[in-house]
Amino acid sequence: MNDLFPTRRLLRVWQRHWTVYRRTWKISFVPPLLEPLFYLLAFGVGLSALVGSVHFRGQPLSYTAFIAPALIAINVMNGAFFENTYSSFVRMHYQKTFDAMLATPLSLPEIVCGEILWGATKALIGTALMMGVISAFGLIRYPSGLLLLPLALLGGTVFGALGICFTSIVPNIEAFNLPVFLFITPMFLFGGTFFPVASLPPWAQRVAALLPLTHLVEAARALCLGQTAGLTGALVYLGAGAILFIPLAIAGMKRRLIR
Repeated sequence: MNDLFPTRRLLRVWQRHWTVYRRTWKISFVPPLLEPLFYLLAFGVGLSALVGSVHFRGQPLSYTAFIAPALIAINVMNGAFFENTYSSFVRMHYQKTFDAMLATPLSLPEIVCGEILWGATKALIGTALMMGVISAFGLIRYPSGLLLLPLALLGGTVFGALGICFTSIVPNIEAFNLPVFLFITPMFLFGGTFFPVASLPPWAQRVAALLPLTHLVEAARALCLGQTAGLTGALVYLGAGAILFIPLAIAGMKRRLIR
């Protein structure tokens, strides 16, 4: 049964990564602290005066207030995706960590789910740090803003599982440039991050609606503004993405690691 379904032993994989992370946490803390600060200063001082107000759900917002939640969503995407692509590939291919774990009672589904859980945890840690910076600018309303933390776990699970799917098929670490260029970068630019999706042509709006980052940005922006209603669609989409990508990730890693 353990070869088919993960058990709570997957937490041992998470524990291993947490132990390693505690030795390098100071380096990992810097980007989530400085990145939102740089973006908010650049866009808030520079572009905000040119753009003026932006409407979200019929509510006018300053451009700074519009992009701040998107920065959190982008952090969730990047934190989980890059952890479960580049970092997971290094552990799998170069460090042979996966081989070592497979020599223990851990099953492959437990290892894969432990990797995804760690990617979501990295997204959660980054979100908590960014919330502290963005809150200092008064751009997150509480208590609804606290729901950004479970949202980060959900979004991190989606993008972490998607990252493992790519890790299971790329021939070498340089090949990750393709999914980053063809998938992550378009979402970063057109997922409702720096301008409303409604400003796109109708066909592009339909494409944007298929991107998980679009729904993550929508939910994060609503929570930052204290709007907890109307999130069902975004949450259902993200939940469905997790349900879809996790089994695909496990199946892909089985094909790669178990001959």
